[in-house]
Amino acid sequence: MTTAVDIGTLIVRTPGTCGGSPRIAGTRMSVRSIAIDYKAGMTPEKIAEEFPHLTLAQIYAGLAYYHANKEEVEAEIAAYYEECKYWEAEYMTGKLS
Repeated sequence: MTTAVDIGTLIVRTPGTCGGSPRIAGTRMSVRSIAIDYKAGMTPEKIAEEFPHLTLAQIYAGLAYYHANKEEVEAEIAAYYEECKYWEAEYMTGKLS
């Protein structure tokens, strides 16, 4: 007999880990990362192939969190892309090597 998993335990926030962003428990995989891949057209099954340390249940929990807290996660995604643009610009101007 299989023990049921409390899905509320699959997503955690820990100050000092991944900036306190929601992530898959026991990993450093953020909900934001899963949402970005999903929004790029990856199915949950494809995400599981790309990240074999995650179970399909964990990925679906991340997606459920994303859909339930879309405004929060979308803000994190936007901030992530802004930070990427900043660092790309720094690199392109030769300020980083």
